[in-house]
Amino acid sequence: MSLAKELIFSARVLDGQEAKSVGLISHVLEQNQEGDAAYRKALDLAREFLPQGPVAMRVAKLAINQGMEVDLVTGLAIEEACYAQTIPTKDRLEGLLAFKEKRTPRYKGE
Repeated sequence: MSLAKELIFSARVLDGQEAKSVGLISHVLEQNQEGDAAYRKALDLAREFLPQGPVAMRVAKLAINQGMEVDLVTGLAIEEACYAQTIPTKDRLEGLLAFKEKRTPRYKGE
């Protein structure tokens, strides 16, 4: 919060390296000849996220978004409630079986 106040009150503009160093962004890229370096990085990240279980990704996003707005105890309760939603899913069982069989899981969002 203190950094947010400092940046807002000062109206300071940060370059990419500064924004990354203070944790406002995750990546800084050199632009490529096509002018789509950020787009390509976004696609790379999407390809990295895609194989993950859709149910787990959905509840993880929910837990993070809601958990950031509350105290630690409430945040942990939110995380626990979100995890509980994954317990009865076929995807969870597929993930465990794939791990046991040392293969890539085939999630279906169920």
